[in-house]
Amino acid sequence: MKLQDKVMIITGASSGIGRATARQLDTLGVHLILTARRKDKLEQIASELHSAVCIAGDMTDPSLPEQLVEAAVSKYGRLDIVFNNAGVMHIGTVDDADINALCHMVRLNVEAVVRMSYTALRHMKKQGSGFLINTSSLAGMKSFPEIGPYCGTKYAVEAMTDSFRMELAGTGVKVTAIEPGRTRTGLFDHWSEEKQFNPAEGMIEPEDIARSIQFILEQPDEVLIPRLLIVPARQPR
Repeated sequence: MKLQDKVMIITGASSGIGRATARQLDTLGVHLILTARRKDKLEQIASELHSAVCIAGDMTDPSLPEQLVEAAVSKYGRLDIVFNNAGVMHIGTVDDADINALCHMVRLNVEAVVRMSYTALRHMKKQGSGFLINTSSLAGMKSFPEIGPYCGTKYAVEAMTDSFRMELAGTGVKVTAIEPGRTRTGLFDHWSEEKQFNPAEGMIEPEDIARSIQFILEQPDEVLIPRLLIVPARQPR
């Protein structure tokens, strides 16, 4: 795909991987529809970019996916790429986990992905072209203690993404999952100090993931990378 003048929605765009991807693809001439909950952060990022529209909102709002697609079409006349990236990570033992926080995580990491995916894919299928990228995780491929519900959300993203890929093969619409390992984002900021990762085991940067997304998108028409795992070279598990 030639990325110049393509139109892309990025959810969770105000920080971390979403923000890094917006900056990376902006340098290639991509027009961006950015969404996240914090309007001030979105507007700050958009002010750094050449062509971006901000729509502040919570991805658990059932009406937001349609708003984003309509904004892309009304502003730029089409929609080429959706990066379904918004998500949170809550952890805890059976004894101390916040059940309400875990259930909210399921809504954002799974239900919101379902709504955004189907809304975007229906539009792209009618259009005859498009690309959906869903953010999964290393935790979508293997389980770890105390993060079972998070792993479950990412296993769901893996299954959903591969099902879409098979269903839409031959339609001109491509679907991919990216699987970041330990990445330096705000995902872990609310963890207690004793739960934080060991720095000696490495962390990758959001910009590393952004370059991987560019790599996926720039493959020839007949090439699809259905999933891409990106982890720190020193990460042992």
